[in-house]
Amino acid sequence: MVTTKEILDKYSRKLESQISQEPESGDYLQFKQDMLPEISRYEKWAQSLGNLIRLRVADKDRIRVQKQLDAAHVTVDASQALTLATISMLLIFLATVLAAVSIFLINGSVQILFVFLGLITSMFVFYYTFSMPQRLANAWRLKASSEMVPAILYIVVYMKHTSNLERAVEFAAQHLEGPLALDFKKVFYDVEIGKFSSIKLSLDSYLESWQEYAPEFVESFHLIESSLFEPSETRRVQILEKSLQIILDGVYEKMLKYSREIRSPLTNIYMLGIILPTLGLALLPLASTLLGGVVHWQHVFIIFNVIIPFFVFYLVSEVLLKRPGGYGESSILELNPDYPKYKSKAPFAKAALIAIPLFLIGISPFIFQISAITSTLGIKNDYTLGELGIPFFQAMKLFDFKQVGDNTVGPFSPLGVILSFFIPLSIGFFFSSAYKAKTKDLIKARENTKTLEQEFTNSLFQLGNRLGDGIPAEIAFSKVAESTQGQATHSFFLLTSQNIQQGGMSLEESIFDKKRGSITYYPSSLIATSMRILVESVRKGLQVAARSLMSISDYVKNIDKINQRLKDLLAEVVSDMKSNMTFLAPLLAGIVVGLSVMITTILNQLGTIQGAVAGASGLGGFGNLLDLFKVSEMIPPYFLQGIIGLYIVEIVFILTAALVTVDAGKDTLKEKYEISRNLKTGISLYIITALLATLALTTLATIVLPSLTG
Repeated sequence: MVTTKEILDKYSRKLESQISQEPESGDYLQFKQDMLPEISRYEKWAQSLGNLIRLRVADKDRIRVQKQLDAAHVTVDASQALTLATISMLLIFLATVLAAVSIFLINGSVQILFVFLGLITSMFVFYYTFSMPQRLANAWRLKASSEMVPAILYIVVYMKHTSNLERAVEFAAQHLEGPLALDFKKVFYDVEIGKFSSIKLSLDSYLESWQEYAPEFVESFHLIESSLFEPSETRRVQILEKSLQIILDGVYEKMLKYSREIRSPLTNIYMLGIILPTLGLALLPLASTLLGGVVHWQHVFIIFNVIIPFFVFYLVSEVLLKRPGGYGESSILELNPDYPKYKSKAPFAKAALIAIPLFLIGISPFIFQISAITSTLGIKNDYTLGELGIPFFQAMKLFDFKQVGDNTVGPFSPLGVILSFFIPLSIGFFFSSAYKAKTKDLIKARENTKTLEQEFTNSLFQLGNRLGDGIPAEIAFSKVAESTQGQATHSFFLLTSQNIQQGGMSLEESIFDKKRGSITYYPSSLIATSMRILVESVRKGLQVAARSLMSISDYVKNIDKINQRLKDLLAEVVSDMKSNMTFLAPLLAGIVVGLSVMITTILNQLGTIQGAVAGASGLGGFGNLLDLFKVSEMIPPYFLQGIIGLYIVEIVFILTAALVTVDAGKDTLKEKYEISRNLKTGISLYIITALLATLALTTLATIVLPSLTG
């Protein structure tokens, strides 16, 4: 007699051999480590510095922060997160104070500005680390939610031929690429460790975390679960199709609402973060003299290159945290065969070979003030244009540094400002060329894949027809390759067919082999989804595979329509901000630089005339004016130009990252590619505008002023 225990053991082993749904704990943890290196680094810091002391967190804040940490899959508690933020702030501020005290003990100078800068930096670090759980949770949601539609598509198409929720979720977990795959594996992992007694309980518990953020995803899953209890096959299939339509409609409605809500915040960011600061810089040359030299270029640098960019970054972060998920780029960058080029540091080294000489040209006015260099080379610290053999404006100095007591201030000459253009040019060129070299091949491959996807819907329909006619899948690929001559899909089907016929591979190997598989050269989540479902459904029969592919073809058309609508919704916002960032802001900043140079040139010329006319009697009211506006107490336009140029670079980085996230979700590849393009456009326009404005306004002031003063 066979006992009950032996029967249970027999079928338990059989089920375990058929369904490998529970990953081992070590596999799950390693998978998380590989997928989330940024989160792993945050965990290490929080678990080290965060354990030095235990700060008590208010219950309300603790619940909120812990919820964010759990959503981001970070094994850190709220107390550790707060402790990390506090200790990071204190360490930076204490290091600043110790450095200031050391400088005071060495030379007796009080570094108030340095301490203030350290305070600002420590506050920024506190905000950055304290808000890290929220940003990590949001980044996780954006990346995971961009896979929701493919995930529902996997499950729906799988369950149309096999009504088994566990196997369908397992199938989706195995073939999704990003964070949602980890979530689905975690569902099985929680069952394995005994946290839940069944997959359905574990899945329902997981769906609660998306109830507030993506209710359409939860509703779709509940419909899928309800299909298991439908006795009618027709009704069951209708419910599955309805679940996919619900998530598509839900994503569209959320993005429609978001596109309306972000118009005003982005406009405010542009006005408060770009227009007003740039216009304020136009007044600084005169304002600095009225204040008697109290305001120095270091103060302007802190305000415009530290505080205001932080303010813009904060406002942008608040806008992005409200972005709904479900739409965006879902492909995983690390799976692209050209990914080593993206990770390589070689583009930065090559860009530095050109950027460093450009930067040295930009700071050459100060290099000429180093006595050791000028004495060694046998040259002077400064020259007039006449000494250099230039026939016009011969009295104008090349750099025009001025001696005020024991200090040397400047340069004040227009030519010094022109040399300073090489500073933002070198910085912009460094990042633009390096990012372009890192991303151009990957972007080209992605664009080729997008072109392939546009034609792939019809090709899927053809492939489904061939399978429906009873042609084996291995032969159907060659048939479709013949009928798609001249199209982007031709090479994909041809390569798959060659791998089968010439390489002796199976259908799955010909598509998904890591070295020679056709999908390797077309890293598209859509194509991968379709082919995974094809491979799985072929095992159920050719008719099942044919129906699956035709269903996918219909679904892809619907998804494409939704994506086009979403792009249309966001197109106006994205294009307006991009034109403001790469055209209006550089144009306005360039004109401001020209105005500041003109003001400095006028006051400089008046000072020269005053020195030539004893007692300034020939200047009339200009003499009193010069006593009020002293050139030596002005902020040199050289520094203003450098500050403005660096500010343009910072704004391009911040706003480009924001616009990419608004348009495509969390996409680091597109972000760096767009930064390279926008930096090239913005910095080029800024330098050209500033150069033309400087030359035109300086020439005008130099020619007209002597005639006005007689």
